[in-house]
Amino acid sequence: MEPQIPQPRMGHLAWHETLDMHELVAFQAVGLIKLKKSIRKVRDPELKNLYACSIQALSNNLRELLAFYPAAPRVADDGQVESHGDAAFYAGDLLALAKTSVRSYAIAITETATPALRQVLAKQMMAAVQLHGMVFYYMLCRGLYPSYNLNQLLQTDVRNAMNALSMPY
Repeated sequence: MEPQIPQPRMGHLAWHETLDMHELVAFQAVGLIKLKKSIRKVRDPELKNLYACSIQALSNNLRELLAFYPAAPRVADDGQVESHGDAAFYAGDLLALAKTSVRSYAIAITETATPALRQVLAKQMMAAVQLHGMVFYYMLCRGLYPSYNLNQLLQTDVRNAMNALSMPY
């Protein structure tokens, strides 16, 4: 039997969990779009089934997470966010790759015993950090990633996730 943990009623999600939820929704929406765009090209039936299972799993994840968006903290309403089409998708995909690379290198470095390998990994991680910065500022300057505006950031998440969910495959 699991212990009962008191659950306070705050009326909305905490800021930090909202931002973590944003990261998950943004990353999974991009992944779902990529899977849906790619599944038609997969010829192996077993692999195609794995794609279909992944599409279903990500779709379920997004639906479950989107249910929490109304409880996200809000600031003064800024109106609707503009759609930027494929540029936002491709830039977001590149940003996710860079971010995942930085995290993967950081983990690999903590497991490395060989000094020469550690140096190479550290050099490559810094290159991934640089790429992340370049992609982030590209997106920020073009209004593709409104990271300083929580309302727009969350509205963009919902729009992208809904587009990914409604996309045929």
